[in-house]
Amino acid sequence: MGQITTVGIDLAKRVFSLHGVDETGRVVLRKTVRRDQLVELVASLPPCVIGMEACSGAHEWARTFEPHGHTVKLMAPKFVLPYRKSGKNDGNDAEAICEAVTRPNMRFVPVKSLEQQALLALHRVRSGFIWERTATINRIRGLLSEFGVVLALRAPTVRRQARAAAESLPVLARRAIEDLLEHLSTLDARIDAYDREIEAQARACEPAQRLMKIRGIGPITALAIVATVGNAREFHNGRQFAAWIGLVPRQYSTGGKPRLGHISKQGDAYLRSLLVQGARSVLQSAPAHADRVSRWSLGIEQRRGYYRALVAIAAKNARIAWALLAKDQTLRTGLNALEHAST
Repeated sequence: MGQITTVGIDLAKRVFSLHGVDETGRVVLRKTVRRDQLVELVASLPPCVIGMEACSGAHEWARTFEPHGHTVKLMAPKFVLPYRKSGKNDGNDAEAICEAVTRPNMRFVPVKSLEQQALLALHRVRSGFIWERTATINRIRGLLSEFGVVLALRAPTVRRQARAAAESLPVLARRAIEDLLEHLSTLDARIDAYDREIEAQARACEPAQRLMKIRGIGPITALAIVATVGNAREFHNGRQFAAWIGLVPRQYSTGGKPRLGHISKQGDAYLRSLLVQGARSVLQSAPAHADRVSRWSLGIEQRRGYYRALVAIAAKNARIAWALLAKDQTLRTGLNALEHAST
């Protein structure tokens, strides 16, 4: 029996399936273990390549396995799916992962550190609070509309007028509106606290400071990019980084005829939304500036429209951010600022 060189692990909550092969591709390990047995089994294996899907807990398992001499590689589940030969079960999934991790052109997900995951936890919780705040505002407007009070579709208007509008409602309905307004105030306070914490973390992070010099990228976006990307050198160029976020056109070409559609929207939707929101500020302030970035932004808007201009600016900022992180550079201001995107 040959020595194990590659292992695929199908992660779960309680039961884990392992599939290992030697250098010739012959199967030398097929085993299912409980959660408390996994680390002991992996530690007993000779140093090898371990493949896993980038799912919940994968980064923590990767950090646990690496000190034992293993090379851990994470992959998006959609890239593993084509390698499953038959029906879906834990054993077949582990075999597919073991096969996929050996492919020379496979795209891998960088393993995140504890600090990166902690920073991303701040962003995820803040994003959840914002979603909940929007839902609360809509709930207030919906309840008031049931009693014939229609407020404008603007958050400041709801905050100012909802309490006064509820005075004419029955006691039970008024109490419900007051509870929702109190909950809204709590959410506002929590979001403000998270904003202050993220800004403080961004000021203490040197890579985030460099990214914040890009127009359209503030402390929240800068810290999210640093925490999500980690090592920007994992990407070959800025376009690959923009494609990883989902800011490049989806291609459906055949017969030598290129066909480009809407953006692919692959990758991290949160990071993509932050870049697009930042692009709004760039485009809004562009008429007041005469620099090269502003002229380029306004030209895109005139030729292709407002929303395509937003995506173009977001993709450009993503490429510039990659150049600053991958090459440890500082943004060059003036006419040469856009050159970062093509280097």
